[in-house]
Amino acid sequence: MRRYSAYDPPEYVSWQPDPELLEEYRSRIRADAAREREIAALPPEAHLALYRGLLRFRLSDIALTRWVKQGVISKAWLGTGEEAVTVGAVNALDRRGSDGDIVGPMIRNQGANHEMGMPMAEVFRTYLGTADAPAGGRDLHLGDLRYGVCPPVSMVATLSTVMNGFALAFRIRGEPRVALTWVGDGATKHGEAHEAFAFAASLGLPIVFIIQNNQVALGTRLDQHHVPPDFSDWGAAYGIPSVSVDGNHVLEVYAATRVAAERCRKGKGPQLIEARTFRMGGHATHDVREARATFSRELFRYWGRRDPIGLYEEYLAGIELGVAGAGDLRERNLRKLAAVEREVEAEIEQAAGEALASREKAAPRGDTVTLGVYGEVSA
Repeated sequence: MRRYSAYDPPEYVSWQPDPELLEEYRSRIRADAAREREIAALPPEAHLALYRGLLRFRLSDIALTRWVKQGVISKAWLGTGEEAVTVGAVNALDRRGSDGDIVGPMIRNQGANHEMGMPMAEVFRTYLGTADAPAGGRDLHLGDLRYGVCPPVSMVATLSTVMNGFALAFRIRGEPRVALTWVGDGATKHGEAHEAFAFAASLGLPIVFIIQNNQVALGTRLDQHHVPPDFSDWGAAYGIPSVSVDGNHVLEVYAATRVAAERCRKGKGPQLIEARTFRMGGHATHDVREARATFSRELFRYWGRRDPIGLYEEYLAGIELGVAGAGDLRERNLRKLAAVEREVEAEIEQAAGEALASREKAAPRGDTVTLGVYGEVSA
């Protein structure tokens, strides 16, 4: 994909594929038989859908960053570097809106919305607080149950207990549906995360918890708030099957989520996935410099080489995608990937334009401020 020196992390601007990392990328596909079967079953259009989702997430973050630089909005919470944890997981689910699986994203999983079917214009309208945004301009925490997305809340880990409620309803009604939510490594230190794990385990709920281990809790490094090296053994504490995956490997995240979700549908209770990744910026756009001071240059370089989009793009260039035309396999595939990128760029630009138009004509009315806050009182 194209790189943007004004918006991308510097490690991405100069990104080049590393042969050793590419071989490691391929080898991880073969590391687990069940996951390998799921990946092998993916048709070319599903691979391209994953690629399109990663691009859509990255380019929407760039659009939001541009708005910050232009003074359109004051800040944005980005998923740059962590896109695969969201896109891979969501694409593994039953995405039929309110009739399918339900996801509960953190604010850094904004991409869950468009991967669950929400138009990009609604994503941007939420940041602008317009009346035609899903929350009517009252909240920038994005979600809409019409698309199977429960909006997040500011209190991290709180959504995990809410998502248990969806999972319990699915079980009571005998529906083969699954709830999925992400919990940050920092959010695991909140009591509600532990309550959610224990409750789900004791009732055997059909829910997938993804611990999104991005190495930092706002501005506190993982080694400052967590004693073990990772979360690979956390599931055992609650009697929940758990696996650890490379969170920058979209196929591994997809396959692990697919396997976990199917176990939930078969009544085998909750599943836990630790996805190891890294936040390639600040907690939000306002503290990128602080993030660069929190972590070493070497750590940014380590994860920068593992750009989830760059690695997947190189992988796709070498597999059969059914692309006709002149040239060898790699040349044909790269032309197709470039065409997909142009389509997503146009989608993002059009959606941003529609959202900016809404800002001019769809400001929220003052008398709507209490909608959804107070219940009706009968006489």
